[in-house]
Amino acid sequence: MKTLRLLAIVPTALAMSLVFTEANLAQTPTIQINRNLQSDPLILNGKSGGTVKSNCGNITTEPNQVIQVTESLPYLRLTVESQGKPTLLIDGPGGRFCVLADSYSGGKSELSGYWQAGKYSLYVGELSQREYNYTLSISQKNK
Repeated sequence: MKTLRLLAIVPTALAMSLVFTEANLAQTPTIQINRNLQSDPLILNGKSGGTVKSNCGNITTEPNQVIQVTESLPYLRLTVESQGKPTLLIDGPGGRFCVLADSYSGGKSELSGYWQAGKYSLYVGELSQREYNYTLSISQKNK
């Protein structure tokens, strides 16, 4: 009887551990940003757009990138480039901000200035229904 009970518990425990492992693998890794950026600009790539319609274009359900600003930075610039019409939705300690591409930034979505310490979820959206490869550049250098 104990053997049957054990045989019933082991597969259940194994299945649960696989589910929780999958959930952890699906999380977006967090990138640490501090005053001494190792590579400036720091370049990250991914796919823009998604199935969620938002006031900042079509985005994914999970952030494309997550950054942790470890200390307040007097200047940080995020720039997104793609073949489409990229948007950048930033959800952080100061609220949610939507950045659209414009002619001033050469068709890129760009936000620069003071960044307070904290965790920022970055959603790279697309104004069209399509998905494009994007390049996200993070820099501490003024243009």
